[in-house]
Amino acid sequence: MSRFAHQYRVIFWEEPKYLDHVTAPALAVRRCQTTGVVVAVPELPATADRADEAQTLRGLLDGLLADRQGSLVCWYYTPMMLPWSEHLAADCVVYDCMDELANFKGAPPELLPLEARLIRRADLVFTGGYSLYEAKRDRHPNIHPFPSSVDVGHFAAARLPGAEPADQAGIPAPRFGFYGVIDERMDLDLLAAVADARPDYSFVMVGPVVKISEADLPRRPNLFYPGGKSYAELPDYLRGWNVALMPFAINEATRFISPTKTPEYLAAGCPVVSTPIADVVRHYGQVEAVKIASGADAFAEACDNALALADSDGPWRAEIEALLAEISWDRTFRQMDGLIEAALLAAEHAQPIVSPTVWPAERPSAYDVMIVGAGFAGAVMAERLASQSGKRVLVIDRRPHIAGNAFDRLDDAGLLIHQYGPHIFHTNSKDVFDYLSQFTAWRPYEHRVLAQVDGQLVPIPINRTTINRLYGLDLRTEQEAAAFLAARAEPVADIRTSADVVVSAVGQELYEKFFRGYTRKQWGMDPSELDKSVTARVPTRTNDDDRYFSDTFQAMPAEGYTRMFERMLDHPNIDILLGVDYREARGAYPHDRLVFSGPIDEYFDYRYGRLPYRSLRFEHRTLAQEWHQPVAVVNYPDEAVPHTRVTEYKHLTGQESEHTSITYEFPAAEGDPYYPIPRAENQALFKRYEALALAQTDVTFVGRLATYRYYNMDQVVGQALATWRKTFGADAKPRSEARAQPLMVAAE
Repeated sequence: MSRFAHQYRVIFWEEPKYLDHVTAPALAVRRCQTTGVVVAVPELPATADRADEAQTLRGLLDGLLADRQGSLVCWYYTPMMLPWSEHLAADCVVYDCMDELANFKGAPPELLPLEARLIRRADLVFTGGYSLYEAKRDRHPNIHPFPSSVDVGHFAAARLPGAEPADQAGIPAPRFGFYGVIDERMDLDLLAAVADARPDYSFVMVGPVVKISEADLPRRPNLFYPGGKSYAELPDYLRGWNVALMPFAINEATRFISPTKTPEYLAAGCPVVSTPIADVVRHYGQVEAVKIASGADAFAEACDNALALADSDGPWRAEIEALLAEISWDRTFRQMDGLIEAALLAAEHAQPIVSPTVWPAERPSAYDVMIVGAGFAGAVMAERLASQSGKRVLVIDRRPHIAGNAFDRLDDAGLLIHQYGPHIFHTNSKDVFDYLSQFTAWRPYEHRVLAQVDGQLVPIPINRTTINRLYGLDLRTEQEAAAFLAARAEPVADIRTSADVVVSAVGQELYEKFFRGYTRKQWGMDPSELDKSVTARVPTRTNDDDRYFSDTFQAMPAEGYTRMFERMLDHPNIDILLGVDYREARGAYPHDRLVFSGPIDEYFDYRYGRLPYRSLRFEHRTLAQEWHQPVAVVNYPDEAVPHTRVTEYKHLTGQESEHTSITYEFPAAEGDPYYPIPRAENQALFKRYEALALAQTDVTFVGRLATYRYYNMDQVVGQALATWRKTFGADAKPRSEARAQPLMVAAE
């Protein structure tokens, strides 16, 4: 909130206080001089009727906001605030769900129904970690995980010399410390057992005791409870600890937590010992300085190992520095701010949905066409319908941005990255290239990919250079390379699968080195189970051409894909509504025709079952070095390596920087649908949905997901252009006037 206060007037509303000396409801308001955040605390008479609390708080809130101007963002940390604030006409509603509050001890029974109401109302949902995100991602179309961040500078002060707190100074070393609320999430039995097992260690438990009795706390000569401390005091306590602890119980209250204290402890230079909390294992399980143990004996042994590590100066400290560089509050703020900005912009471009069945009366007329999806298929259809057919178009997307999977953005280092993995444009179609050239200049770029095989990086697709490096040969001609591959090829009478394609061309050995492991990771099944089209996309060459593609047109949008999409959709006949599920918008915004580019099985409510898709997970990293790898993409075919490829974007964009940004790509069975899985039985299932689609007289299906085809970007553009001509061509009304040119004013 302190970061948001630089550009917003931020009011932080706290829980009411019932005070004996207060005779009438009032609001104590103060402005934090350090952060600029305004803190508002309702003060109510101790004798006030709690049944009237919501009405009283609503009146105080309305009085506070009576003179407000500009847009309003309502940010909820708890659904319990909703009853007396949901009347506000907010331009953006954020539900910042940091914990599964309903699982906490003493949670009020109305919390769950209020949360359901808040999720329906929210424009954005943030979760305090990936486990919580996975539990709630099906409940909202615009939900984003934000694992714990850290103010590194604040906690790094613990590494510097400083005063020892008086209530800790006399505690013998070595010290093992914890700070935080001590409640039902703490494994008190474990704490007692470890204290008994290591009587020479001191265990310092800093924090207030909440929702449990102090009588329940284990008491031992080497267990100390200094009580609650302020945020400012924490580095002074950390300075005196050898190791930090997180002895959490494994129960419903800790099932979804993502403890902020993990990176805070590490920033202070303390190794950490934790019980196996899911998000700690997920994010820190491979970090040397974080020991994870279950059970008293294992936990005590982990404390021994962490203490030995704390006394060493090994590479674990450098590993921590690199890790902390990626999880700052500044980065989290920028990501959240961008999502809120997108939500506010979406609210400006289209009328808010008041009800799924009520059309806003102030809207003068309905749309000609509603388009679901702002990726290539949807954007091309929208642009053609608006500029050439004279149609009024509303574009809907459940994501908070345009450009679909081609969306790119500047990261914290100012480098342009592709949010959903590398998108390399290539085509043999002059029509497609000329069409897109209306909306972007191009940066010439020929894509090259290396694969890590047998401990070296070699070109993929396989070419003469690949063979020479792998086998220590000196093949000089295409004929020699062709003879080498022919000698290893294993004829397959009936080529039906992806395995057949490769084995028949290069043999079993090269198939296993380059294709089998990569395909198993990418698709979650063996190449022998996939249609031949999958590996047929990657040719084998006998020359030394190391380009991944051989298309006539190969280039990257000079200012990025998102800028190209912005120009494509910049037309007075086009409105855009982002972060909204089309099911809500479809009833709220009347239209004559629907163009659908989402998953076809989803449109028909999975009537015949779900069509199989593969998904992807991305880990974006910024490195404090100029370059990471020699080409934009390096593939990792080895099944022992969890990711399939690493992308370095500066090769694609031509940007210059002392830093570089990379992305690790992990295929997944669950998540957003990326790739239709090409198998005969899946095509048979699609055909049943296609029959339903053909029966729709007012719906057009276009795009990779809507037609269940493994299309490249240029193929999607070509399909959309062909669909527009076929479906709407008779209505085309080309405009003679030139397209509005973006204006730039340069001043010296």
